[in-house]
Amino acid sequence: MFGPSGRCKCGLALSLVLSACCVFLFCEYGVYFPAILRCSWPEMEPSGDAPRPLRALFLSDPHLLGAVRGHWFDKLRREWQMERAFQTAMWLLRPEMVFILGDVFDEGKWSSPKDWEDDVRRFKQIFRHPSDTELVVLIGNHDIGFHHEMTRYKLERFEKVFNVTSARILTKRGVNFLLVNSVALHGDHCPICQSVENELYSLSQALNCSTQSHHSGSMRHRCKDMQTYISTPPIILQHYPLYRASDAECTGVDAAPPNERYQHFHERYDVLSQEASKMLLWWFQPRLILSGHTHSGCEVLHENRIPEISVPSFSWRNRNNPSFILGSFSQSDYALSKCFLPEESSVIAVYCGSAMALALITLGHLSLFRGALHTANVLLGKQKSL
Repeated sequence: MFGPSGRCKCGLALSLVLSACCVFLFCEYGVYFPAILRCSWPEMEPSGDAPRPLRALFLSDPHLLGAVRGHWFDKLRREWQMERAFQTAMWLLRPEMVFILGDVFDEGKWSSPKDWEDDVRRFKQIFRHPSDTELVVLIGNHDIGFHHEMTRYKLERFEKVFNVTSARILTKRGVNFLLVNSVALHGDHCPICQSVENELYSLSQALNCSTQSHHSGSMRHRCKDMQTYISTPPIILQHYPLYRASDAECTGVDAAPPNERYQHFHERYDVLSQEASKMLLWWFQPRLILSGHTHSGCEVLHENRIPEISVPSFSWRNRNNPSFILGSFSQSDYALSKCFLPEESSVIAVYCGSAMALALITLGHLSLFRGALHTANVLLGKQKSL
């Protein structure tokens, strides 16, 4: 039915389609595997009969786009990236716990009930997880609004969906995680703020009692009605970082770009106030703090002894090289490592390079075909003249 030229064209078309499909599958599925396979759980020194370390994954600032500012292609592209990255990490790394450090949504602060339901539905699709993995979501300013936008309705809407409270100690395998709604630490004694501060104070007293109740009879008497926790300093998890003047001291490939690194941070907007930061450090004496909000990575040391890690954004929309943190925790020790996802610019480069290569191959085949056709016509013309 087809002559040699027809079979050649069909073979070329099939090869091009298969090549394009391979590029698509690699860029949309396969590219996450080599990136995450380079990551591994940090090792800790074995300590006698202690239980095996708790393995937890930390990510921040997904910023699922909403109905107002979310272009459909932006939603499709960036949410697909987060879904594939998260699902690949779940399959390869199998964490026992996953913490999302706030700003789950981009428009939670003003979304209507209908839009909120759609945002929650997409969140559950993107961040679905095995039943033996516990997912814990913290509150960010884009989820309920900045302090002046925060209302009881938006706060309770978020707490109901994600089963969280504004101040809570979560204990897993002897490790205390203090979950804080840092948006409410404004210090102006607003009803929500005062309630959160009161709860944090009660938690700090309970933790102190858990670690000091054996020291004296008076302490035991004062603490007898308080809830007890494992007697180990907590790990604070929150959205806002503790106070720091800027990111000037931050280094690494995921630190803020040089033109932003030296910009002065505004208290209660970019970071917590100095007063709220001192309060958390004084009340809880944490051994580690993990936060988000800035979309860039940073490591700082508070009071020359308490480390804080700012976790970069998980979304291509906020940075070219997203990442997440892997942590191994015991009652007395911890170890952290960072896992970088594929860079968006690299994926775009693969698409562009592949498109150019396929175009050149197509043009090359067409040129060869035309040249062969011209030669055949010339030879046929000579035959006829003979």
